[in-house]
Amino acid sequence: MYTKQHKKMLVINILEILKKYTDADHRLSQKDIIEILKNEYDMTVDRKAVRRNLTNLLEAGYEIEYSESIRMVPNKKTGELEESVVTSDYYLVREFTDAELRLLIDGLLFSKHVPYAQCKELVEKLEGLSNKYFQARVKHIRTLPDRSGENKQLFYTIEVLDEAISGGKQVAFHYMSYGLDKKLHPRKDKNGDAREYVINPYQIAAANGRYYLICNMDGFDDAANYRLDRISDIRLLDTPAKPAKKVKGFENGVDLPKHMAEHIYMFQDESDDVTFRFKKYLINDVMDWFGSDIRFSDESEDEATARVRVNLEAMRLWAMQYGRHIKILSPQSLVDTVAADLKEAAEKYL
Repeated sequence: MYTKQHKKMLVINILEILKKYTDADHRLSQKDIIEILKNEYDMTVDRKAVRRNLTNLLEAGYEIEYSESIRMVPNKKTGELEESVVTSDYYLVREFTDAELRLLIDGLLFSKHVPYAQCKELVEKLEGLSNKYFQARVKHIRTLPDRSGENKQLFYTIEVLDEAISGGKQVAFHYMSYGLDKKLHPRKDKNGDAREYVINPYQIAAANGRYYLICNMDGFDDAANYRLDRISDIRLLDTPAKPAKKVKGFENGVDLPKHMAEHIYMFQDESDDVTFRFKKYLINDVMDWFGSDIRFSDESEDEATARVRVNLEAMRLWAMQYGRHIKILSPQSLVDTVAADLKEAAEKYL
């Protein structure tokens, strides 16, 4: 029989077996559990012990499903057949479905801001929330591309910013840019020293596969956006942050959906109303980039006109990206700028 220490561990081992081996499509009988306990945990137990500990887990609040059946068994005293309830087909109900876990894992794999080692660790933790069958199906995700030169301070940066935003405090940090050596280096001030940015933080948002800090640089009155994976050496300051309502564009608070729709590339310049003509087959891309706060008009068989409020520098870049499929109509200053950009780009190939 098992030792006293094994008795204390029995309920934990049964729970681990349910986590590792079961789901709605893979269920275990009490006999199956007994065999796994013997083969993998070197524990010899009877059905009563297994059933008692399964009952304890249910009473403790674990969501364990099972089936019941009625069998006729002889009474030990009288020998007469009596009805007996037999339970089997046990499985642990998961907090996350396999599809939900896969969605979370894919989100990590496609993210561009989580450092390699931390991404791999998080993927393994998510895998651990399911069973061996799920892990066997997603073995290919264990091989992740290493991203050299990355900023490994990301999670610490997020923690400090969360504390600063919730406490209404300023932060200071260095902001990094890549050099031709493929490594990140802090931006310099006029004296050649690492420049320190003092920031009033308001929101953290995800865009284009990266995290951005929506904030205001101390000493200025407009909004700014900084990529979190480019922030290093962040410090929480004791000084209170400037209220968002004192920042241009945030007078009524930070409207995150509106801000993200206007800053499709997270540039920091001013926004304006922009009208453009586009091919209707591009509608999915247009909606993906600008969201539902967009006005359509002048629809023809193949084209339509769209009006959006967007950051002008971001729209300039977007127009270059989709130049073969769209035409900027207004404002005229943007029309002229994009036309000059296209002309300059074409001349490089002549």
